[in-house]
Amino acid sequence: MEQDQRILARITEMVEDERKLRASVASGEIDSGTEHQRLGQLERELDQCWDLLRQRRAKTEFGENPDEAQVRPSSQVEGYLE
Repeated sequence: MEQDQRILARITEMVEDERKLRASVASGEIDSGTEHQRLGQLERELDQCWDLLRQRRAKTEFGENPDEAQVRPSSQVEGYLE
């Protein structure tokens, strides 16, 4: 469960980073091209974190070791529906 909490904390950090990026564009601190690039990276990392958390929870639910869950490539997890 401690690992799950760390994953959730990282997700929270990335959501806050996303909010800050959007605010920086709105205030003119960064251009939309920079925002787009950074947001894309954040979104890929978020997808991977959510996927890892789902894997861990599924393994726990079915009596398997959640520590065997692994981060999958962003190309594999992108586009999953919540």
